This record gives sequence, C-alpha cells and structure tokens, in this order.
Amino acid sequence: MAMETEQQVILPSYGATPFWRTGPVKDALTLLRNVMSRYGLLIAFAVLWQISPSLGWTNPAVLPPLDAIFVALWNGVTTGTFAHDISISLQRAGFAFSAAVVVGIPLGLFMGQIRIIERSLDPVLQLFRQTSALALYPVFILLLGLGETSKIFVIFWATLFPILLATIGGVKQVDAKLIEMARVYGAGRLTVFRRVVLPASLPQIFVGLRLSATTSLLLLIAAEMIGANSGVGFQVMNAQYNFQIPLMFAAILLLALLGLTANFVLETLQARLCRWSKVKD
Repeated sequence: MAMETEQQVILPSYGATPFWRTGPVKDALTLLRNVMSRYGLLIAFAVLWQISPSLGWTNPAVLPPLDAIFVALWNGVTTGTFAHDISISLQRAGFAFSAAVVVGIPLGLFMGQIRIIERSLDPVLQLFRQTSALALYPVFILLLGLGETSKIFVIFWATLFPILLATIGGVKQVDAKLIEMARVYGAGRLTVFRRVVLPASLPQIFVGLRLSATTSLLLLIAAEMIGANSGVGFQVMNAQYNFQIPLMFAAILLLALLGLTANFVLETLQARLCRWSKVKD
C-alpha cells in the first residue's frame, strides 16, 4: 500500500518538464528573447532594407541593398582608402575632442564652484553655444586658412560647450549637505573638491563627454566635405559626386560605427569610474 502511494506521487511528475524549460535551452531562449526585445526593431529594419529592392519597393540605384553596402565597406577597408581615411578622421576628431576635454572640464569645475564668475560668463557662453559652429566655419577659414587648423578648430568649438556646460551643471548639482558634512569633519577646500565635488560631478561630466563625442563626428563630416581631400566625410561627398552609392552608404555606415564605438568606450569608462552611481543615462 505504501509502494502504491509512492508511485502515485512519483509517476505524474516523471517527464512533466518540457525540454525547452531545461537548463541550456531555457538559457538560449532567454538570451534570444532579450536580444529581440532590444534589437528586434533594428533587425526588422535591416531585413526590410535588404529585401525592398528585390521586391521593387525601392530603387537599388538610389537605395542599394545592405549586402552591396557591406561589400563596398569591406572593399574600401581592405583594398581601398578607408583605412587611411579612418586614421585621418580620428586624428582630427580626436585632437579636437581632447583639446575640448582639457579646456572644458577644468574651466567647468572652476566656474561651477565660483558662482559670481559663472553668473558673469553664463550669458557669453549661452550666446556662443547658440551660434552654430557651421555658421562660424567660414570665419574660421578666413582666420586660420583652409588647412587642418580650421577643421580641428571648428570641431573643438562645437565640442567644447557640451563638456563645459555639463561640468558646470554637475558641480552645481552636488548636494550641499555633503560638502557641509565634509567641512564639519575638518576637510579642507582641496579635500572637499577631490573627495566630494569631483566624484559627485562625474556622471554629469560623462553625459557631456558622450554628447561631445557624437558632436565631434557630426562636425567632422561637415569639415571634411569642405576643402578636404581625405577623411571619411570626404569619401561620403566624393562617392556621391561619382554616383558610387554603395560606397557612399558604406562611408556613412563607417561613421555610425565610429560613433557607436566612441559611445561604448565612454560608457565603459563611466561604469568603471562611477561604480557608486545608480544613475542611468
């Protein structure tokens, strides 16, 4: 009788778990679900782009399929001039972005702590910020010439203000109670800045850095389309003039990949330096 009762308990549960709920299969399905929930629309867009020319929805001469664009990108990197163009573009954008970081962060930290200076300079900063760097590019060309200096300076001008204003905002948002507590415990001005103000400002500073990195690539395209004979932006314009449409889209895709890479690097650096922060940008 006891054995019959035991069999009644065991038999119904034998083989009751479907195979798709077991360990490896369940993990694979979970991963697939996470990927599709995040990148599903992007994958659907790519598939639609690929099949639209073959279905007659778009003109392949104007909007080539993705495989033709990837082939043009591969050929441009392996046998064309894309490798050299990437190097030139990264030098221009990287130098301008680095100069903006060196100038913008220290100046923003200084202005954020001395309110009278921040109030005095804020109208000038807002005026310069609202003045398009592209509108000033002819002025920079007149002053600095059509060479590398004007291209780097227009990128520097556009990338400086997001970093500067984000740094000022980060310093102003530091909790005054934290500063007061540090001073109560005997911390000096330098210690308060190094242990309280700077760490609390870092998340906002990284917001400005990521915005400036994107801006530097946008201005890079415009700068290289005017008076340049190399660079990824030049390749976009040159391919359009010669009606090499797959190559043009390949250069545009390359710029997008560079932007995603820069954003990923800054996000990784922010995650390492701001582990204490719970703020998600």
